[in-house]
Amino acid sequence: MDVARSGDVVLVSSGVYHEAVTVRRPGVVLRGADREGTVVDGQFRRANGITVTGAGSVVENLTVRNHLANGVLFTGVTDERLQGAGAGGGQGYDPLDTVRFPPLKGFRASYVTAYNNALYGIYAFDARGGLIEHSYASGQSDSGIYVGQCDPCDTVVRENVLEHNAIGIEVTNASRNLYFLANTARANRVGMTLNSNNLEALGPQHEAVVVGNTITGNNDDRSPEQADGGFGIGIGIGGGTRNRIERNRIDNHRVAALLLRDVQGHPVRDNTIRDNAVSAGTLVLAAARTGGNCLTGNGPAPTSPHPLPPATTSCPGHDTPLTTPGTTPPAKTPPGLSFKQVPPPPPQPPMPHPRTTPARPATHLPGPIDPHHYPLPPPTTD
Repeated sequence: MDVARSGDVVLVSSGVYHEAVTVRRPGVVLRGADREGTVVDGQFRRANGITVTGAGSVVENLTVRNHLANGVLFTGVTDERLQGAGAGGGQGYDPLDTVRFPPLKGFRASYVTAYNNALYGIYAFDARGGLIEHSYASGQSDSGIYVGQCDPCDTVVRENVLEHNAIGIEVTNASRNLYFLANTARANRVGMTLNSNNLEALGPQHEAVVVGNTITGNNDDRSPEQADGGFGIGIGIGGGTRNRIERNRIDNHRVAALLLRDVQGHPVRDNTIRDNAVSAGTLVLAAARTGGNCLTGNGPAPTSPHPLPPATTSCPGHDTPLTTPGTTPPAKTPPGLSFKQVPPPPPQPPMPHPRTTPARPATHLPGPIDPHHYPLPPPTTD
């Protein structure tokens, strides 16, 4: 990696590599010859598997497992002490210095398998102009994919599978030109969260687009326990604003299919929740005001409060006080496994022709995006 030049492919043969890899140079493609057989293994000793700070660089067609922080980290934070702590932000971390660490511009993860890592499987933090696609994450004790602290993000997360994590997809203080399309988040504790956080920079979170995803059965008690105790929730919006949640299948959740609530002084405002298929689970507006949120066409799901105030049942919504905020049903959060104990995943589809495909650095991403091309997913057979 240290001698590669922009536009090079570093093709890594099959094998289990007990080392941490850092991609510092721009426009380099780090590619495994075999998605299942090229493995970066942290042995539960090293913090990050692959850290990318080189603009426009790529990680594809390999596996990262058994790390004490992250499987793959894309970040503009070049201080290795902060990278080991999860790149910055959040309780117990140093807040991001946005002047000292400008965002990484251009990144891509394709056909990556990440499992049994202590924080995140694939982590984009202080990074923009990116694409995470055709990847799989399981057994993370925080989330399978995390996008944090970017505004605008200019990033697409599409066609990934997340299961048996504490959270499938986590979004914190990540805003604008940010798309989550045709992903599957199943059998996690929580399917997806969009959060604002005062402990981190660039809040509040706003203007993500979540379309065409399958978010189902996120009630897995054989996954790592979520730090905040979340369980049985499809999509949670904590203080997020102006997000679009449309044409998703959100089914089979014990606590709430969708939960909107105020957090840390950030009201959950002006979110559009429209034309989702929610046949098992409750839509919960657990806030002091309606906040301009609108929930329409999501039947036949029950709601809390019931009935919803008229101000929320057509889009755009109107902000009015809630007489009685919605509540979630009482539910006992079951204890979880250690991230080290989640079983390894089954084989995942490989990248086509990894030995002969030319380099495709992460420049000019994500390209044109039209959410209308992503329909409501069909019913699942689970």
